[in-house]
Amino acid sequence: NVQYIKYLVNRGIAKRFLHGELTKSASSCKSIAEEIIPGPKAFFRCCIYKERHIIEDRVRLAATPAKDDRVINVLDSACDECPIDRFVVTEACRGCLGHKCQEVCPRHAITVVNHRAYINQEICIECGKCKEVCPFNAVSEVKRPCVRSCPVGAVSMDDNRKAVINHDKCVSCGSCVYQCPFGAIVDKSFVLDVLRLIKHSWNNTNYQVYAVVAPAIASQFPEVSLGKVFTAIKNLGFHDVLEAAIGADMVALQEAKEFSETIDELKWKTSSCCPAFVDFVQKNYPQLMPHVSTTVSPMVAISRAIKAKDPNAKVVFIGPCIAKKVEIKQDDIKGAVDFVITFEELRSMIDAKEIALENLKESKLGDASYFGRVFGRTGGVTEGVLHASEVQNLNLEIKPVKCNGLEECIKALKVASWGKLDGNFIEGMACKYGCTGGAASVSHDAKGIRLVNEYGNSSTTENSLKAIQDYNLEEINFEREYPHVEE
Repeated sequence: NVQYIKYLVNRGIAKRFLHGELTKSASSCKSIAEEIIPGPKAFFRCCIYKERHIIEDRVRLAATPAKDDRVINVLDSACDECPIDRFVVTEACRGCLGHKCQEVCPRHAITVVNHRAYINQEICIECGKCKEVCPFNAVSEVKRPCVRSCPVGAVSMDDNRKAVINHDKCVSCGSCVYQCPFGAIVDKSFVLDVLRLIKHSWNNTNYQVYAVVAPAIASQFPEVSLGKVFTAIKNLGFHDVLEAAIGADMVALQEAKEFSETIDELKWKTSSCCPAFVDFVQKNYPQLMPHVSTTVSPMVAISRAIKAKDPNAKVVFIGPCIAKKVEIKQDDIKGAVDFVITFEELRSMIDAKEIALENLKESKLGDASYFGRVFGRTGGVTEGVLHASEVQNLNLEIKPVKCNGLEECIKALKVASWGKLDGNFIEGMACKYGCTGGAASVSHDAKGIRLVNEYGNSSTTENSLKAIQDYNLEEINFEREYPHVEE
């Protein structure tokens, strides 16, 4: 299991750091690899030496500071160079007189033998033109898992059949990370950075470290109550744990105001809480950026609220989203959040410290409203904005287009670019089921929506205005400044 291997690597790093045993030498990488792959039999690859080599590469990537803002990378040693021929001629080929497949092939890779076409895979460049022109649909296409998983076409193969990511197209949604069956595409781990941040706080006396937890956490630890999970996070060394859902309450109120002030001019708007969605619009439909809400994400809103109260605070966001690791490095966001770790990484840290969740006392949850807590599942943003409009007496007529995954977002934006959108508010979520289905979730099934709804229903706070009453909103900057949007 790919996720389990990632968990074991992060747990091994965290455990050695906590025990003072992690060094920069190759011996740390080797010891973790030997612990995960004890031998003598290999689990997945040809031999234990290949498996250990890959584990050592994973450890090095996780333990080494990032060289740039890219958080998704290909681990060459783990890439299986999938021996899949993308285009193959099937039995449906009739050996017709037209030979259109031969005519369109730019590399002359197709020959006809015994009245049937054959593709020379040594020179085929996988352009797909033969498939397009075959009148019998006799050319079959099989995509590699990583290529198939990417909704923006950012993953391709090089001449050696190794996966390559085009970062000019990539929106860091993490779909390829989750879908690659060999775990060859990985997201940069910040477990070690967070552990160092906590250590250097000297038990929160030098500065206080806050954890901001995404609402989707309600679907990640079904074996225990959420109150016990919050206690476990505090036991890792955090000063306090806050719900990102309170930030969602803030964002919904701001986004409703923004909608009321701009909808007459723009005719339609989109949400802005999903960084992968916003990145997709920026890279593919820059002319539509004025329609994207300039309200910050819930993560940024609550983090800025924390730092408004405690200027020396350090904030770590914990969620299911890989794109958040990119968002916090963007120029207009820098400084709001110090690090991002995923639910996968949180689980490894808890186990590395040998915290028994079932034996912990309950921590009190925050005061986020139902609408803030369901913000992270499909339809939740729309519900939140509609509610915020009502409690602020804005009397908005919002006709939502709820997009469940980036493929639906792409369709909605395409229609909007033609001026034919059947609605005036696009709820853009790159992951299916919303944040609940995030690439770095521990659990990925549809029941996550039910668990998040239960989390929302457990709220005792009447509405979003009540949820944020302890915060001075005038001290918080809720506005984004996108690079190519003029003032």
